[in-house]
Amino acid sequence: MRATFFWRHRGWVWTLVAGLLLVGILGCRSHEVPAQTEILWDTWGVPHVYAPDADSLMYAFGWAQMNAHGDRLLRLYGQARGRAAEYWGPEHLASDRRVRTLELPEHARRWVQEQKPPFKGYVQAFVDGLNAYAKAHPNQLADVRKRVLPLRPQDVFAHVLRTVHVTFVAQRSLAQSQRWRGGSNAWAIGPSRSQSGNAMLLTNPHLPWDGRFTWFEAQLVGPGFDAYGAALLGMPFLGVAFNQHLGWTHTVNPIDAADLYRLRLIDGGYAWDGGPRPFSTDTKVLRVRQPDGSLRADTMTVRRSVHGPVVSQRENQALALRIAGLTQHNLFEQYWRMLRASSLSQFEAELRNLQMPLFNTIYADADGHILYHFGGRVPQRRHGDWAYWQGVVPGDTSATLWRTIHPYEDLPRVVDPSSGWVQNANDPPFTSTVPQQVDPATVPPYMTPRHPQPAARMFRPQRSIEMLAGDSSITFAELQRYKNDTRMLAADRLLDDLLPAARQSEDQVVRRAAQVLARWDRTADAESRGAVLFAEWLRSMRSGDASFETPYRPDSPRTTPDGLADPAAAVQTLGHVAQRVTQRYDSLTVPWGTVHRLVGPDSSYAASGGSGLLGLFRVLRYQEGPNGQRRATGGDSYVALTEFTADGPRAKAVLPYGNASQSGSPHRGDQLELYAEKRMRPVWLDRDSIRAHLSNRTAF
Repeated sequence: MRATFFWRHRGWVWTLVAGLLLVGILGCRSHEVPAQTEILWDTWGVPHVYAPDADSLMYAFGWAQMNAHGDRLLRLYGQARGRAAEYWGPEHLASDRRVRTLELPEHARRWVQEQKPPFKGYVQAFVDGLNAYAKAHPNQLADVRKRVLPLRPQDVFAHVLRTVHVTFVAQRSLAQSQRWRGGSNAWAIGPSRSQSGNAMLLTNPHLPWDGRFTWFEAQLVGPGFDAYGAALLGMPFLGVAFNQHLGWTHTVNPIDAADLYRLRLIDGGYAWDGGPRPFSTDTKVLRVRQPDGSLRADTMTVRRSVHGPVVSQRENQALALRIAGLTQHNLFEQYWRMLRASSLSQFEAELRNLQMPLFNTIYADADGHILYHFGGRVPQRRHGDWAYWQGVVPGDTSATLWRTIHPYEDLPRVVDPSSGWVQNANDPPFTSTVPQQVDPATVPPYMTPRHPQPAARMFRPQRSIEMLAGDSSITFAELQRYKNDTRMLAADRLLDDLLPAARQSEDQVVRRAAQVLARWDRTADAESRGAVLFAEWLRSMRSGDASFETPYRPDSPRTTPDGLADPAAAVQTLGHVAQRVTQRYDSLTVPWGTVHRLVGPDSSYAASGGSGLLGLFRVLRYQEGPNGQRRATGGDSYVALTEFTADGPRAKAVLPYGNASQSGSPHRGDQLELYAEKRMRPVWLDRDSIRAHLSNRTAF
């Protein structure tokens, strides 16, 4: 009889079973998957994308990026094609030459062909969304940018290669004029260190505030999928994110994943293992737009050695660049699977694929686990230490040519340390927690430096450790306060030597400067008086590690470097700097925020924070402006705090420059005031809270 009942009603029984399984899979509060794809835009311009399937989700994500940053995004893709000079003029020719020399478009085309289903379709859907927005809203885009349309999947991967592999990995090896240094802070706090007993995560990348490093904040919700975080503009995945179970962030790690090789030119080729070897060559034609709109041809020859492409030549020598990770085409797939992971073991299974050529990963989850991992594709080298591989290495012998990389198990890693926390502020892995968990003796000497260089780069990590180690019961509110800390650790290390020597000076200007520094609160808050003087003095003093009485010592990683090697010279410098500050600002006590500004499209605010070389955890980088003012152009580019509670994650965030750059958008710079006031906004994760703060809806 039971069997008869089942077969008679099997249709609705299976429907019920499927429904119950779906509820079990998607039962978390944001896993409401509508039949229709839609974007719910909240009042801060953050898109909450809901879709019934992954293709629709990626289509809408592409649409949302183009809506918020269309002109900037098209510029980035045009540059990644190596055709920016063709679209916009000769000022882009040097960039095009670099892109074409490194053959990024060719690598990108191979990446597209090597994508496995369904991920190849996901990338195509993302691009379709970009193009669909451009077609539906042509008046929202600048005519000169539309020359790049239509976009193709290879544009996405060329942009990834240009941003990650060239800028992050190979910038050390390119021309000095192109040098750029990324940074970040990251904390993961375990239950034993958290007052609530919940794991917490601090996400805080430090990047320039425009161009290829623009963060785009979003929530993506689909079948079995609910993730919130930020993507680097133009990329089809969230780079730093959390879901209902776990979250992670990245910092730039000191890693050598690219090397320059010196080639000795002979017989039309180069010397290799005792004989000549020919280059592989290609001739490429670049087109350059002229002021009258015409195009002229610019011809270049790309020469490839066994190491990689030749990037420069002088007389009878050339330099070839070798970059790790150019053939690892499953980066998008790895991040997609990371976003869907629900446990530490699942997450690490994806990290093991090592599709990213660099980056530390700092992780926390709802089960209370925390992780630090020094990630990337580190070449396995036969000899040499960090200093050796930072230089130009001989390229005439196979003894220096690496072909394999270290597996995941060889890379430094810390899981659930007894301290209850892990951190990174771009320091080597040996200070990821205290007591030390990564033994330098177990790490190949070429993999990472034994300490930051110059040693002053250790001040920011030391301030990070100082705050974490000093609080055994951290609250969510304290996490926000620590993130916004502006204590200058460099002042704590140096003023004890500088002030006594300065007070003995016969120079009244020096003694007055000493009084100002003695009264100063040693912070870079907007109202701090004395911070400008100290920062100017330290910049003028900096001449490498020799400035310190006690240099950095690995056996004292929290207290060195320390003191002044030459107090008399430091006092003399203080006198010169005090005169300069007085002449420029008419006062030695000019407030920090009077000089350092946060400038938006229609507003300007006093800034707090500055260089990590000062020992500041709240990092801002400034560009000199008129009247002695400095305008913030980078640093804290995205800040998010996440706590994994029993009811699901709760989070706060701030994106200083706002979640849009498109002309006319109300979200250009709309979070700058929040950031200036050290405030953060709540992150809305469920439909009810999103609808309560809804500004617009896009349906497909």
